[in-house]
Amino acid sequence: MLLQVQISDFITSKGKNINQIPLFYEVFGKPLYKAPIVLVNHALTGNSKVCGDQGWWNGLIGSGKCIDTDKYTVLSFNIPGNGYDGKEENLISDYKLFNARDIAAIFVKGLEQLGINNLYAVIGGSVGGGIAWEIAALSPSLIEHLIPVATDWKSTDWLKANCLVQEQILSNSDNPVHDARLHAMLIYRSPESFRQKFDRSYNDEKNMYNVESWLFHHGNKLDDRFTLSAYKELNYILANIDITEGRDSFKELATTIKSNIHIISVNSDGFFTAAEDEITFKDLKEVKQNVTHQIIDSVHGHDAFLIEFDQLSKLLVDVF
Repeated sequence: MLLQVQISDFITSKGKNINQIPLFYEVFGKPLYKAPIVLVNHALTGNSKVCGDQGWWNGLIGSGKCIDTDKYTVLSFNIPGNGYDGKEENLISDYKLFNARDIAAIFVKGLEQLGINNLYAVIGGSVGGGIAWEIAALSPSLIEHLIPVATDWKSTDWLKANCLVQEQILSNSDNPVHDARLHAMLIYRSPESFRQKFDRSYNDEKNMYNVESWLFHHGNKLDDRFTLSAYKELNYILANIDITEGRDSFKELATTIKSNIHIISVNSDGFFTAAEDEITFKDLKEVKQNVTHQIIDSVHGHDAFLIEFDQLSKLLVDVF
């Protein structure tokens, strides 16, 4: 069930004052305040429906699963403007209104309104993981276990470059959501994943290669359920993750974060690369002891965090 709190008098990192922000969320598993709370941050085209019927992380979260809804309270906020509430008036007209830190600050205020001052874990993949990093930097004592998956604490040049291409497609194409999704799928998967899945096979009925048919399918599928304003906003947030902006260095910030940090990378990820995460891990180890870095072994690229549930569950068994 979709629930709501109102965030009042919010000031963005750019200094813009917003009178009211509706923050929608869902709760799964144990009732709030009756069990340890796990906050799950959704990725770019995701939402608060993290488990249950049509839940996008069903392979990880649910009764008897890694994040066991028989043991934990699972909480998930919708990024304001993602359109999941179905109300056109809540879409964001200025897609550059919020960066990742703003979303983290809105989530923290939402937790305060719900009377939550401790989280057993915060987990998120891709942009959701970047927002998790931002929450930890904003509230260093809030989270017991910080679990950034297929992500990092900053948007790299490579990430920004791809987000710029996405923005240009979204701003200039006659079929923007559809066409941007075609390009995005090339970033989210890997060449080897494509080879294993399609192997240059041809669809005679459609008179095109199966890889082309598959891309068009994903473009149409997203176009049917995702708005242009939401895509542009989330893409901008993804391009603007940086917990150090206007602050100290990463290592200095890391010393203030009390959380156990469990970094999970994908060895074939061409978006948030494992090599970049390894640099983050080495920097963290110089100033913290309670840090781990584990790798999902997969051909599927960035999207492996939405596919390799058995591996992800095994990597997280000690936490959950």
